[in-house]
Amino acid sequence: MNPIMQVAAARLYEQQRQNEVLALTTLRDELLRLGVRAELRDNDSALMIHRPQVGLPVWVFVGYGGSYYSWQSAEKRHPVNDLEGAAHVLADYVGR
Repeated sequence: MNPIMQVAAARLYEQQRQNEVLALTTLRDELLRLGVRAELRDNDSALMIHRPQVGLPVWVFVGYGGSYYSWQSAEKRHPVNDLEGAAHVLADYVGR
């Protein structure tokens, strides 16, 4: 890969990373508004949602090219462009 393509690829990767962090941050904020404890983890690459009762937390990632929030080993997912819906689905999933 030539140097120009390397710079372009690095820039694209960084832009995608920033979009993922923004998606996780806005999801965290929406969950907090619903009374669900959530925090960014692992260099802002994942969102950890605490269960209100005893149990392991749920880890949420942005996947599928930045189009979906995914959890439970990517068996569950919800479109990133439906923030409110994703927050409600996750709140129900953790048993809020």
